[in-house]
Amino acid sequence: MTRPDGVGHGRERATILPVDLDAFFAAVEQRDRPELRGKPVIVGGGGPDDRGVVSTASYEARRFGVRSAMPLRTAGRLCPEGIFVPVDGAKYQAESRRVMTILRRFTSRVEQVSIDEAFLDVAGSEALFGPPEEIARRIKAAIHAETGLTASVGVATSKLVAKIGSDLRKPDGLVVVPAGEEAAFLAPLPVSRLWGVGPATTTALAELGVRTIGDLARMPPDALERRFGKHGVELIDGAHGIDRDPVHEPEAVKSVGHEHTFDRDTSDPEELERTLLGLADGVAWRLRGMGRRAGTVVVKVRDSGFRTVTRQAPLPEPTDLAEPIFQAALRLARPEMRGKRIRLLGVTGTHLDEPDQLGLFSSEDDRRHRAMQAADALKRKFGDRTIVRARLLDRGLPAPFERDPSSPLARRGVDESSDEPERVTFERDPDADLAPSEGDAPDLLT
Repeated sequence: MTRPDGVGHGRERATILPVDLDAFFAAVEQRDRPELRGKPVIVGGGGPDDRGVVSTASYEARRFGVRSAMPLRTAGRLCPEGIFVPVDGAKYQAESRRVMTILRRFTSRVEQVSIDEAFLDVAGSEALFGPPEEIARRIKAAIHAETGLTASVGVATSKLVAKIGSDLRKPDGLVVVPAGEEAAFLAPLPVSRLWGVGPATTTALAELGVRTIGDLARMPPDALERRFGKHGVELIDGAHGIDRDPVHEPEAVKSVGHEHTFDRDTSDPEELERTLLGLADGVAWRLRGMGRRAGTVVVKVRDSGFRTVTRQAPLPEPTDLAEPIFQAALRLARPEMRGKRIRLLGVTGTHLDEPDQLGLFSSEDDRRHRAMQAADALKRKFGDRTIVRARLLDRGLPAPFERDPSSPLARRGVDESSDEPERVTFERDPDADLAPSEGDAPDLLT
């Protein structure tokens, strides 16, 4: 399959498999609590009056219009009979590890992109397990037999086409797109199925007479490039099923990060600072769980005009505590937020030290570290809401995994909640040597 300019997707066989667990958090809860089976389960809070957001909704709840990242209060209005369940991050992580172990029995080329999804390249596994479609069926059967969960799988020549296929027949679906049939498969689907095409881009394309992916594939590439810039080139590639991104070999984790997209753009200093604290708390929690410490903090700020700035600075010393991560993030983000309405914030810890290579803490740090380890143990046993910072109570901040920047779209520079191509500026903090120490009192944004 080639575009009009003769550029093909570079793969002759359909060996790419996205494996996506169906309504993962809700499915785990329904499996473990039989009284929830067949009922509308909403994972993400204690009830419809909470100020949090939906992490996952069962398919019974989705029939009422409940979706991930929706405010819990909205979910409660749409689905009055919904059963609200708090997020149990430790349990979901354990189930995720079980599933990823199953996937690696079929191929070593497994790229985990979130807690409930991975891409596989099964080229080279056919001698042991049969053709890719048979491998997909075996994977689905193994996951169900060993975990009681269902997964939807696509089979195609590229991540893009395979992922669109796996999304079409959820739950428990299997869609195979043979090599050479990508364009025909995509043609009747709405353009909104393509990565990076949201409401605004859909409207703009409709003004050009484009409503299906087939319509888009027939557009002159130069016309799309003039209208959408570089994003237009990506659109025409996607319409022809072209996606050159391979399945990446597993590698050591190099960073830990969380992002949060606000329901409404905000310039409220207290809300912005509180969100940074919640994100830093989540990063620190995951670092401690990995036995790692971060030596550098990176912040990401996207304003209402979709201008994105990423800034970084080294910490005075590597840490897995929230306070120094938060204070560094606050100082980096402050000048980028002043006088603007903010759409998205992100905090990431990078330059991680090696596991089990933690140095000696000062006496004060040691006390704080032991206190946080005790709190972590309680969270793992009784749930992540067992201990919450007073400042973060009932604030609707992101739960773990909700907006983690590890999805395929995030790596491509596409905001999953928008359809605008982001404009990114990456800067190293010019005052890096002045990064605040843990004892500095955090200021409100001014």
